[in-house]
Amino acid sequence: MKALSLKQPFAELVVSGKKKIELRKWNTKFRGEFLIHASKIPDKKSMEKFGFKELPLGCIVGKARLVDVKHYANDAKRAKDKSLHLADGDWGDYGFILKDARKIKTIPIKGKLGFWDAGVMRT
Repeated sequence: MKALSLKQPFAELVVSGKKKIELRKWNTKFRGEFLIHASKIPDKKSMEKFGFKELPLGCIVGKARLVDVKHYANDAKRAKDKSLHLADGDWGDYGFILKDARKIKTIPIKGKLGFWDAGVMRT
């Protein structure tokens, strides 16, 4: 199954249903279900901003379905969706629209860049 690594607290915000769009600097043709991987190194500033002290790192924490990609041609369009992507500044021009996000039992595994093959995992 495909997986995508996100820094904490963004992985947690996705699997808890609070973050519905993941911003990236690159586009993808991939659509479908994938695993959410929490990177080994958190975004400390964002951890504090969203009120988290400790979250799982270096493991699969959930799954979601990528249903579409939205291209943000300018900052005004990106700002309009801020409540859905929860990001400050320019995190990227492509918004991966996520559905059906949920937590699963954590599975320790090393992450990679982009969508990567996490193998066949029971979730």
